Amino acid sequence: MYSKALGQAERSFNDKNKTLLLMIICMVLSYLPWYNFSAVLTYIAEEFNLSGSDTGTILAVFQVGYVIVVVLTGRLADLAGTKRVILWATLLTAVFSTSFVFLAGGFYSILVLRLLTGLSAGAIYAPGMALLSNWFSPAQRGKAIGAYTAALTMAYGGGYFIASPLAAIYDWRVGMLWTSLPVFVAVVLIWLFIKEKPENDEEKETDLAAVKRPEPARGDQSVQLAPAGGYSGPAVITASYMGHMWELYAFWGWIGPFLTASFFAAGYPQTESVILGGRVAAFIILLGAPGVWILGIVADHIGRTRSIIIGATCSLVAQFIFGFLYGQSLVLLIIVGLWIGFWVISDSGIFKTGLTEMVTVDIRATSLGVQSAIGYSMTVIAPWVFGRVLDLLNDGVNPMLATNWGIPFITLGLGAVIAPVGALVLRKLPQARLMAEGKK
Repeated sequence: MYSKALGQAERSFNDKNKTLLLMIICMVLSYLPWYNFSAVLTYIAEEFNLSGSDTGTILAVFQVGYVIVVVLTGRLADLAGTKRVILWATLLTAVFSTSFVFLAGGFYSILVLRLLTGLSAGAIYAPGMALLSNWFSPAQRGKAIGAYTAALTMAYGGGYFIASPLAAIYDWRVGMLWTSLPVFVAVVLIWLFIKEKPENDEEKETDLAAVKRPEPARGDQSVQLAPAGGYSGPAVITASYMGHMWELYAFWGWIGPFLTASFFAAGYPQTESVILGGRVAAFIILLGAPGVWILGIVADHIGRTRSIIIGATCSLVAQFIFGFLYGQSLVLLIIVGLWIGFWVISDSGIFKTGLTEMVTVDIRATSLGVQSAIGYSMTVIAPWVFGRVLDLLNDGVNPMLATNWGIPFITLGLGAVIAPVGALVLRKLPQARLMAEGKK
């Protein structure tokens, strides 16, 4: 009997980690198109005469697509199954991202095609986290969702790393094509190998000892999971997430153009500036992958709220000086960029993990979808605000020729303050005790 139980435990361990590995691979492949537009922005802006405001609008509309669809697909995943939603969303992402290469012909066609890509990609991430939550108990969930979010970060960096040099050597369409075709590989992997949940699945939320959750006091209804216990905890962690998302996606969307402009200002030719700007942006974004994974593990031990405060503060403080490094030492600029790159995404998975621990399993994907939609609404506004401020300070020139970047980056730091403040408020709420080490 002991050997049988040991064998079952080993198979369960192997299946869980196989699923996690496959989901990581599929996430990397399916989200390569997210920033392939930013990676080749210099050439697209030049060919179609796009201003900073035009670019900010395109980046914002792309995020609008995500916000529109993520709530609907979260609920759909709860009703119809997470795998089915992920599979179709990945397929549509592949189709629309590839179509961009052949159909983009001006501002409005770019706007529509990026909107369709955002609509499709928006249905992948939240259902993917819900699927992994089916496989991993709360005691292990921070690590799993942190790894999945790290894969997301790798995809973002990969979009820059692949598309920028290909665009510089050949054409921007080549760069975008080779960050779109791999998504079809993810479709095949999901279809053939991903399972919705483990066989003989048991309810993992009963494992209170593993996550050190205290039993609620008799008659204390305030520490029940939502919806029975109300939505105060989920609401506050989502508000904190809004500040995080304000900073994160505007930073990622504009880091490539900023670095390209910085290399150009330092005397590098345009082609070399695009290649170097894209590569350094890729490394800055990729550095967030170990950041989000490490802080996810740390949060399993020292607490969700404490980890959010650490990650958010380390990132946002640097935003107040980053843009003013334009025209200064490239070495110093890159060092500060790498610092932000590590911390800016580090707490991202913690918001998701904490939410799954404060809601019942039957509304998990829906809750993740709602949180994602509210958080991603900030990513619609922030890139546009950044681009608008950049235009006002630089007379609407091509971003490569812009020289005043300090104030636009300050707007990111100011919005990001909401994240640690929200985490401090969350620590005062009883539902924080439902999270792993949530009060610490």
